[in-house]
Amino acid sequence: MEASVGFSLKSSYFTNNDNKYGGKYTGIGRVSTVHLGFQRSQTVNLVDLTRNRVSIKSENPPLKISRCHKKSAASVELHNSFDEALILKRKSQEVLPNLNERCIYLVGMMGSGKTTVGKILSQVLGYSFFDSDKMVEQAVGISSVAQIFKQHSEAFFRDNESEVLRDLSTMRRLVVATGGGAVIRPVNWKYMKQGVSVWLDVPLDALARRIAAVGTASRPLLDEESGDAYTKAFAKLTALFEQRSDAYPNADIRVSLEDMAAKQGLNDVSALTPTAIAIEALLKMETFFAEKIAVRNS
Repeated sequence: MEASVGFSLKSSYFTNNDNKYGGKYTGIGRVSTVHLGFQRSQTVNLVDLTRNRVSIKSENPPLKISRCHKKSAASVELHNSFDEALILKRKSQEVLPNLNERCIYLVGMMGSGKTTVGKILSQVLGYSFFDSDKMVEQAVGISSVAQIFKQHSEAFFRDNESEVLRDLSTMRRLVVATGGGAVIRPVNWKYMKQGVSVWLDVPLDALARRIAAVGTASRPLLDEESGDAYTKAFAKLTALFEQRSDAYPNADIRVSLEDMAAKQGLNDVSALTPTAIAIEALLKMETFFAEKIAVRNS
């Protein structure tokens, strides 16, 4: 899919403190106009460091149709994937006018699929995709969130995360995957309410299985727990969700993977495809906008 759109983008400046750990995000320094052509991937020079310029890639991977070697399985999967792609395209075209170029913010627990679903949505809508965690990493000059927590603190990370969300809230036509803990600060909701917020609600046991499969080293809030990967992931996720359970419902839209699986007769939410989840998000947006229009016209 190809689309081309021009919009004004504020070029953010980041300054480093004079220490080996890098500095604090200091926000926007000037305004520049950037013309983006959306193809397979785009690079937007969004942030500057005082010592070097950092490029952030906005990746819009093509929608892929999986094929199996066995003919019968391949036929079914090809048909289902093709149907999903058509539905995704149609729903995106229906939602776009009501979006009116507003940004989409994906919120949810770690491992909920915000990045994967976000890239699909950005491609089909002709938006750019950004990961707020990656932006903080580049802003402070540290390669991972885990290292930021280790070298500084969670509070330091959260401060920079809020600054990133503040600047993104002034922009248009973006899909933003936020960090799992972005919801805990009320000011972040102020920024995200400039667009449309979507909560990907995934059962904790499914999240724990996903995270255990890839390891917890990149998850600073999980890596210090003792026990096997699944047990420590599930225990920590449960504790984190209890802290955030009142915050996630602030999102404009909730996409419940448990409800989706039940409707499709699936026993495991992991059987849901990212494209199906993206379609559900668009359907929920359609309902959200229809309700707002009805209230406005009543």
